[in-house]
Amino acid sequence: MKKIFIFTFLMITAFGHSQSKKIKILQAKISEADEDRFPGAIILKGNVKMEHEGAILDCNQALFYKKRNFFKAIGNVVINQGDTIIQTSDYVDYDAEIKHSVSWGNVILRDPTMTLTTDTLNFDRLKQKLYYDDFATIRDQTNTLKSKNGTYYLENNKFTATSKVTVINPENNIDSNHLDYYTNSGHAYLYGPSNIISKKDGNRIYCEKGFYNTKTDISHFVKNAKLFLKDRTIEGDSLYYNKPIGFASATNNIKVIDTVQKFVARGNYAELFEKKDSLFMIKRAVAISIVEKDSMYVHGDTLLVTGKQKERIIRTYNNVKIFKSDLQGKCDSLHTNEALGITKMYYSPVLWSEKNQITGDSILLLTNKETEKLDSLKVLGRPFIAQKDSIDPKNFNQIKGRDMFGKFVENKLRRFLVNGNGEAVNFNRNEQGVLETITKQYCSSIEFEIEDSEMTAIKCIKQSDGKTYPPSQFPETDKKLRGFIWREDEQPLRVEDIFVKGKKIPRIPLAKKTFINNAEVPKIPKEKKKSKDKGK
Repeated sequence: MKKIFIFTFLMITAFGHSQSKKIKILQAKISEADEDRFPGAIILKGNVKMEHEGAILDCNQALFYKKRNFFKAIGNVVINQGDTIIQTSDYVDYDAEIKHSVSWGNVILRDPTMTLTTDTLNFDRLKQKLYYDDFATIRDQTNTLKSKNGTYYLENNKFTATSKVTVINPENNIDSNHLDYYTNSGHAYLYGPSNIISKKDGNRIYCEKGFYNTKTDISHFVKNAKLFLKDRTIEGDSLYYNKPIGFASATNNIKVIDTVQKFVARGNYAELFEKKDSLFMIKRAVAISIVEKDSMYVHGDTLLVTGKQKERIIRTYNNVKIFKSDLQGKCDSLHTNEALGITKMYYSPVLWSEKNQITGDSILLLTNKETEKLDSLKVLGRPFIAQKDSIDPKNFNQIKGRDMFGKFVENKLRRFLVNGNGEAVNFNRNEQGVLETITKQYCSSIEFEIEDSEMTAIKCIKQSDGKTYPPSQFPETDKKLRGFIWREDEQPLRVEDIFVKGKKIPRIPLAKKTFINNAEVPKIPKEKKKSKDKGK
């Protein structure tokens, strides 16, 4: 049985204990009931308009269940919540008791900051939040955001997206599995593995927790941050990046990788200036380069890298130390020119090659640019090479002069020429290791070789003076040439030693450890304070 009511104008209020919480029917052309098909429902047709606590709904027709305070809206559904939210869809189910609606079919929701489109949308009016679990797209003035699951909080314009999240704007694409995005400010907070990819230059940022301003292109990341540039990769515990001005800074456990030059820099604070092609690094700064399948480590208080690819200048200042498995060094200032393949050591430089110690006013290491192998050595000003006697550590084989040149063979120093004012002292032993003679020579120039870590084939050019003595007759005062200083206690014997200043500090096992290229680096123990009660 049907009851048909025709309205020219209706304002019918559903009755209940709390009238303010009931749905109000403001308008409908036709109202009818069909208990067989829709038990307990009033069927509303034609320009249907309903209201509930400030929200107005328009649709083609609706099923209104007044006892349940519930309705189903069908066809061209439009919902207005105040002057801020307008939603359209094909269908809506609304439960006024819990103030919850489900919309489906071509759902579009607009507020002053964004437009949301999806197939199915839930709206919790009590908590003023919208959510979905089957993909949606949000567009604001700056970005287009898509995700499989998401929640939008109307009060603070916050959108939380989880699972397959993308944010697209004219400059960048963002991919994440968990993101908080504020449509009014354009701020994005990233959680879990996330990528920001520049459309212009292809640069990429990876992080697992951080902040990104989509309007200013400024970001700050605090977990597993990595910045992938055209020729460099920067990693750190914390990374700040201002893309418009090309500036990045990183702190703690930093690694900068030059993908072209096979060069790595590590430290605990760094600044990168993209437009000036410069990198500044301090706090346990170390530069690592690959030389003949071996790693060379260079540490200093300050590391500065400037210039374009293959033309870079690397400057290392204060307390500089070098470590390579077969070559170590120390100086106060080091300068590397990649274009020329020259590394210069200044201010009390010293090199250790196998058992040999080399010193001078300045030391230059030259690299073959084609093979990228160490080619030769120059010691300019007061060169001095010394080597402990193989049996008696109190005696030293020594050669000095005005300048010295060395040649690397298979990445090891093998041939030398001392040019001008040459002097040499050599302790000569037989095959059984017995000291037979001691020779002191004065030569215009001296040629010699290093074989099995020993000085051999010593040849004077234009010899001016020289004498060989029996060991018992050699003057004690002549055993060490003028300018001889043995600096063995400064030599870094392991990678970890490049961070130790002054004399070596005993290696004490510590709980907290740092690693450089998989090598364990103990922290430097603090110096013990002298007791004021000493002697008591």
